Formats: sequence, structure tokens, C-alpha cells
Amino acid sequence: MQTYLHGRDLIGDLDFSKEEVETVLDVAFDLKRKRVLNESHAYLRDKVLAMLFFFSSTRTRGSFEAGMAQLGGHAAFIESKTTQISHGDTTKEIGEIFGRYFDGIAIRHCDWGVGNGYLNTTAEYSRVPVLNMQCDIYHPHQCLADLMTIWEKKGRNLKGKKMVVSWAYASSYSKPISVPQSLVLQMPRFGMDVVLAHPPEFKLMPEIMEQARAEAKKAGVGFDVVHDMDEAIKGADIVYAKSWGPLVTTTDVEEGAKITKKYESWITNEKRMKLAKEDAIYMHPLPADRNVEVTDAVIDGPNSVVYDQAENRLHAQKAVMALTMG
Repeated sequence: MQTYLHGRDLIGDLDFSKEEVETVLDVAFDLKRKRVLNESHAYLRDKVLAMLFFFSSTRTRGSFEAGMAQLGGHAAFIESKTTQISHGDTTKEIGEIFGRYFDGIAIRHCDWGVGNGYLNTTAEYSRVPVLNMQCDIYHPHQCLADLMTIWEKKGRNLKGKKMVVSWAYASSYSKPISVPQSLVLQMPRFGMDVVLAHPPEFKLMPEIMEQARAEAKKAGVGFDVVHDMDEAIKGADIVYAKSWGPLVTTTDVEEGAKITKKYESWITNEKRMKLAKEDAIYMHPLPADRNVEVTDAVIDGPNSVVYDQAENRLHAQKAVMALTMG
């Protein structure tokens, strides 16, 4: 167990070592057990977390807010539009001032080319931990919850398990690429052979891919990229299929929509899930475009673990907060 996480930021997935991630999840499982048994775990009594949102949320806000309350503290929900940020409050000022008002600063800022820089600058000037509730590059707390869920369903020894991280079609909007990027960085460290599947235009950032390959090499596991969803899913133990925008290819909304439209067939349906192992699990961070991105039969079916996954956001985030803010 690593015991020196106090005061640390969690902005990118590799900010915590493999051993530190294991510590976070050990604490998360303990907190999950305590909640089930109604045991008090007010480790952050009188502590306050600032939750600054530039991008709307359901699970992220709910899990961080409930988590702080269960840890005995308070979470202040701050919508960026209700602040003076658009009227001149700089990132430095947010870091300096919120770092003096609060015991932690959690930020969700997914604007492409902006979000991650905003978090890192805030952290530079903050005297308290800065936690990434999702930016344009990473979604580390989602990824911790995902790994926790995989451990619950497949055990901790994941050597030889095949995890597919696949693009899927969605028509609602061009979604951030942070979830697949976090997954390909984190999951190879824990022994899984990762297959990334996407149409050619939906590449991830080259520097993230380079880091993912390095992590896979270090762990002695496979890391492959394919452009065929069926080929990817064959024999999979874990199918994690979600939409993301062609942001590395184009940031033009209309052009992005045209590219996306070409791949309507990339839906996770029963036929595709049958290509995976019989006991394969289906994962999605939600919200999903139902019957566009994934069929009801799959997301509501026996292989789906999406609600366990959503619940584990609460426990994993509580562990990070308790370890960094305590």
C-alpha cells in the first residue's frame, strides 16, 4: 500500500503509479463495504470540495457530491457560467483563491485544446489537490471506476484477458475522446491485452498512443489497433464500446458530423456481443444513445455491467478524495 497521496493532484491517468492505483482501489472497496454496512467513514469532516463545471454532468456531479457528504464534508457545485470567469477571473486566480477557500478543487472542462491546460494551470497555483472530473484528454476517475468494476467481475489477475475499447456510432453530439484515451493508458498496466477499434478518422492523440504502447510493452501485454468492430470483439472478455468525436481529424462540427454519419453500422448489438466470450461484460460510461450506439437488448441485458460501473464512480472517487484531501 502506498501511503503518500496526501496533497497530490489527479489530472492524468499516469499521475498515479500502478501501485498507487491499487491503493486507491483497496480503499474504494473498503469504503464500498462500509457504505453497505452503514459504518461511519467521515474521514473528511469539515472539509469542502469546490466542483467547478464547464461541461454538464449527471453521474460526475452526483457521485462527487454524494461522496463528499458521505465522507463527512461538503461539495460546492459551481457552474462556470454563474461565476466571473467569463468576465476576467483567470486560471491563476481560480487556483490561488479557490485553493485558499477550499480543501480540494475538482474541475470538469472538456473544451478541445483548452480543458487539460486549464486544470494544469489551476493546479500550478493551487495549494490544495486538483482533481480531474473529465477534460479533453483524460477521464481518470471514470477509468478507476471501470478498473474496479473489472476486478469485481473478472478478478484481479487479468493476465490474458482481452479488453476491447471500441468506437461506436452516436448522433447526439461529438463526444470527448478522454474516456478511450484513459482506458488505453491505464488498462495495459493491469495485465489486459487491449484492442482499440475505430474507423480511420477517429484516431486518438498520437502522444497518448505512444504512451499506451509504452505501458503495454512495460507490462508485457498486447496492444493492437483495428478498424473493424467485429474483428475486434471476437473472443473478447470485456467490450467497452462508446462514441467519441473525430477531433484529431477535424474540429469542424459539420465535417465531423458527415464523417460520423458514414459509420452508422458501428452499433453494439446482440449479434456483435455473441462474437465475444459467453461471459464477456459490456461496459459504457453513460449516457448512451440507446438503439443508436447500443441496443436496449445489450445495455439492459445479462452481460451489461453499466450500473455497477456507475455506482463504482462513487466509491473510487471517495477513495481518491479521502487519500488526497484527508
